[in-house]
Amino acid sequence: MPKDYDADEYEPLLTKGVKKHSKFPNKLLLLAMFSTCIGGTFQCGYNISVINAPTKYVQDFINSTWMQRYQSNISENGLTLLWSTIVSIFTLGGLVGVSIGSTLSVKLGRRGTLLTNNCFSVMAALLMGLSAFAGSFELLIIGRLLCGINAGVALCVEPMYLGEIAPTALRGAMGMGTSIFLTVGIVSGQVMGLEEILGREEYWPFLLATTCIPAFLQLLFLPWFPESPRYLFIDRGNDEGCRKALVQLHGLAGSEGALKDIQAEKNNLVGFKARKPWELLADRSVRWQVITIILLNAAQQLNGVNAMYFYTQYVFQQSGIPTDKIPYATVGTGACECLTALTCGLLVECLGRKVLIAGGYILMSVCCILFTLTLALQHVSPVFPYLSVACVFAFVLSFGLGPGGVTNILTTELFTQTSRPAAFMIAGSVNWLSFFFIGLVFPFIVIGLQHYCFLVFFVVCSTVAIYILAAIPETKNKSFLEIQNEFQSSKKKTDVLPDEAEALLVSTSL
Repeated sequence: MPKDYDADEYEPLLTKGVKKHSKFPNKLLLLAMFSTCIGGTFQCGYNISVINAPTKYVQDFINSTWMQRYQSNISENGLTLLWSTIVSIFTLGGLVGVSIGSTLSVKLGRRGTLLTNNCFSVMAALLMGLSAFAGSFELLIIGRLLCGINAGVALCVEPMYLGEIAPTALRGAMGMGTSIFLTVGIVSGQVMGLEEILGREEYWPFLLATTCIPAFLQLLFLPWFPESPRYLFIDRGNDEGCRKALVQLHGLAGSEGALKDIQAEKNNLVGFKARKPWELLADRSVRWQVITIILLNAAQQLNGVNAMYFYTQYVFQQSGIPTDKIPYATVGTGACECLTALTCGLLVECLGRKVLIAGGYILMSVCCILFTLTLALQHVSPVFPYLSVACVFAFVLSFGLGPGGVTNILTTELFTQTSRPAAFMIAGSVNWLSFFFIGLVFPFIVIGLQHYCFLVFFVVCSTVAIYILAAIPETKNKSFLEIQNEFQSSKKKTDVLPDEAEALLVSTSL
């Protein structure tokens, strides 16, 4: 057992108001979440949306640059190819980021990886900001690739860090920070791209370069917070560093129980090192956890939310909103998703993960049917365009209520310390590949099925909802070992479990 705490030594680190059964994170944990997410998923959301506003200006820049180099206009197909490359290479960078993020999180630690990750963002901002002055659209491509790498690392490591520094009772609320800041980033990118701010032609290089601002904010604030206590204790064997980190984050009253939980997990992982993704895929004892994260992360991109955003301009035009006002209405949809992500953060520890994510997919299934009907009946009555707008907002609200945020929480909670980095690499790879796939295939689906494409998304949403209700146990207020044990018990496995899983089952049953 660890030695007793010296109250005089740790008293300055205590934060007021820390209670054993507190429903909300204390101020220090909230600041830690802000410092983590502002340079992580906030940047990811920001870079997803900020590229939309200067589309025409960047295309004009490519055309003028081509003219200066080759004394001829670029072909329409060539322009489309270069623009598509600038936009879509972000997803390729995300896939690369996921691949290196899990490895770096083991070697540098969770916090160390997040801080190092800002190098990609700063370099990207520099390249994109100088692209117009240098007359090089190649710098835009490289900059977007670096933005994607930054996003991939953040989406892999940030949920791990938040899940590992949070008390068990607040793990869901802290984990929702990933989704909340992602949606805030999307809205911020939309707002910054408005004509009144940086949406004019002469400002587009500065608009794309603003991605360095959240990176500098994270470099300023995150060093004040400790490394993940679980990483220090289990991966590095730094008992003293773990104790200090727990007292700083949880206070003396909350740190004792958290340390015992970490010790129990370490005792059951003696002799086990951080696992590789292929080792996790081959381990039958965590087969259902792996299947679950693959299904949920694929569904997060294939559930139709990107298609819904694609149709927003059409339904807004049909409802009579002037074309020059549509960007403001689009900001409204992003604000709604942000609001529901925040609401989900408040409800996740009350209602639990299973209710929110299953309920979100059920509501999205209903919206797919209603949206298909309202689009088919657009010209029957003037009321149907307004019903289509209502379906857009309802669909986005349903996504933000559960699937948008709870997916990352479950990826954190379904695995123990040695398996978690590999699990996030698998989940992140599936997510980014699905993102790339839907971007590649969706235009053809629209051409072939038109508005009936939402019947495809109905099948995806309803199938995932049924799987969640049937196969995933509730993880609220449970330690990682308890979740592992319950997952295995619920499946009533008959095969012989590997040594690690056997140790987990024995420990949690005592």
